[in-house]
Amino acid sequence: MADGGSFDTFPKLLLRNAAKFGSRPAFRHKDLGIWQTWTWTEVAGIVRAYAAGLRRIGLQPGDTIAIVGSNRPKLYWTIMAAQALRAIPVPVYSDAVADELAYVLAHADVKLVAAQDQEQVDKVLSVSDRVPHLSKIVYDEPRGLGDYDHSRLVAMHDVIDDGRAALASNAALGEQIDEIIRQGEGSDISIILYTSGTTGASKGVVLSARRCIDAVTDTVRFDRLTENDVALAYLPLAWVGDHYLNYAQGLAAGFCMACPESGETVEQDLREIGPTFYFAPPRVFENMLTRVTIRMEDAAPIKRRMFDYFLRIARRHGESILTGKPVPVSGRLLYALGRLILYEPLKNVLGLSRVRVAYTAGEAIGPDLFAFYRSIGLNLKQLYGQTEAFLYVTCQPDGEIYSDTVGPAAPNVDIRIAESGEVQFRSPGMFVRYFKDQAKTAETLTLDGYVKTGDAGFFDEKTGHLKIIDRAKDVGRLADGTIFAPKYLENKLKFFPSIKEAVAFGDSREFACAILNIDLTAVGSWAERNNIAYGSYQELAGHLLVYDLVAKSVEEANRSLAEEKVMAGAQIRRFLILHKELDADDGELTRTQKVRRGFIAERYAPLVTALYDGSHEADISTEVIFEDGRKGVIAARVKIRDVPAIGATEPLGRAA
Repeated sequence: MADGGSFDTFPKLLLRNAAKFGSRPAFRHKDLGIWQTWTWTEVAGIVRAYAAGLRRIGLQPGDTIAIVGSNRPKLYWTIMAAQALRAIPVPVYSDAVADELAYVLAHADVKLVAAQDQEQVDKVLSVSDRVPHLSKIVYDEPRGLGDYDHSRLVAMHDVIDDGRAALASNAALGEQIDEIIRQGEGSDISIILYTSGTTGASKGVVLSARRCIDAVTDTVRFDRLTENDVALAYLPLAWVGDHYLNYAQGLAAGFCMACPESGETVEQDLREIGPTFYFAPPRVFENMLTRVTIRMEDAAPIKRRMFDYFLRIARRHGESILTGKPVPVSGRLLYALGRLILYEPLKNVLGLSRVRVAYTAGEAIGPDLFAFYRSIGLNLKQLYGQTEAFLYVTCQPDGEIYSDTVGPAAPNVDIRIAESGEVQFRSPGMFVRYFKDQAKTAETLTLDGYVKTGDAGFFDEKTGHLKIIDRAKDVGRLADGTIFAPKYLENKLKFFPSIKEAVAFGDSREFACAILNIDLTAVGSWAERNNIAYGSYQELAGHLLVYDLVAKSVEEANRSLAEEKVMAGAQIRRFLILHKELDADDGELTRTQKVRRGFIAERYAPLVTALYDGSHEADISTEVIFEDGRKGVIAARVKIRDVPAIGATEPLGRAA
């Protein structure tokens, strides 16, 4: 196992990996249908040349360079080359709209931008007058950029080639690069990661090299990651999850990072690359299971019966076998047969055959969904993290897996619950400060150095594991005093395949209500099987039979809530299906796909009012932004449906 403990910067880890794992694969990338591979020795050489080239076009220690695009080796190498020069990389979400991009580039005083392709170059050029320090844009993919003004544009391969030639002809330059790497210190700013802006403007989270490496060294050891592991690097470059799970752990452990061909080919690339370490948010696991369910509903009756039978065997014995608990011989034999007939073929179809460790985080995952994957032999675990912690705050050890907790404290992390119920922590990777925001930094840290997460939670008495309820500021109460935790309710609803997104309301109200999005894939497939014609998302979302389908899911969620003493009074009493999908471009979701509940409440205020005044339909007109940047308006008359509360003895009132 690789150990990053004696190396305090990522460029030093890169040189160590070149020396220790020289011929082993460091990066893979599928381009034009062909997987290309670079070894650690090759990557170290490329990064050294790239650093020399960037230095020659003006990047100096302390400068900031933005990285905008999808997962591409050259964009990861840009981060490495910048760090080698003691400059500061600033990744930006590839789907950020112009205003979001301009804010980050200007706020971070960006001097250079590394852009993936023409689309990203165009976005940067469109806001360049708002980025006063910007001098150059380097780009990876040249297609469509031939006729552009190249006085400010330069191809990455030209920067690398220029650096390589300069190193060959000028030994002093190479000595300068090597000396800068040697002089690198653990206190250096390693990267600035901007938060997703769930509650307002994005904040630049400043992370130091030593703290980052200490954190990932702990988790590499925790999950026994080595140079023999492979991870599919498909998560957004600007998200702390990608930088931690792939980039930082990859450098600390020496494992291979494989970049997909495109966002549309991730599922196919997952099957081809066969990662051993895998992370996905609950939505990805939900979508995988939805696709399997749809396929099985269209399968022959005998196949459906076999599928159902062996899934029952898996639910009965799978998790016990995975964790090494006693299982009767008959159970082991039936499970072994199921593994041959169903479980392994199913994991192969999903691209999970070789996965040794899998994680999910970001939102709570439904217990049945969680149990399904573990029952077929996937070592799926949960973690809880924040950008300010450099990800891990908690994680589940092998053999201590519970669907309703996020695990105990991660290695060397100290967690406490404040009197208010807020989760607070100190961790090896905790952030240094918010960039240019001393007041917000002071507000986020306690006087004794703990980070305030803003999340409400508690430690389970039986397991000692942490449970997260909701954002502390979002936890409220219904008019009768019942605890109202909107995210908890939303996650209950989103467990059902027909519901893609949910936004719950109820604080200080007499009862809880929800605005829902249907899952177009799942509901569209159901509609086709039931001969229901539709021409658009809006038409399908407003169909009465779709309302009937979704109402059954809401009733099931209520049945689950009724079994929980604390939450029984917060059952969903009314809902509507929104006429459009919630979209980050429209400001309704963050770039990490979290609902911006306050914004949605304001934007759809007429609908929220109708949910509580007894109306059974309401008119709404919504401005939307199309992919090409044009704006339009979607108008609709939205239906509202009542749902009975399980165990309720009193009628709903005006809304009944």
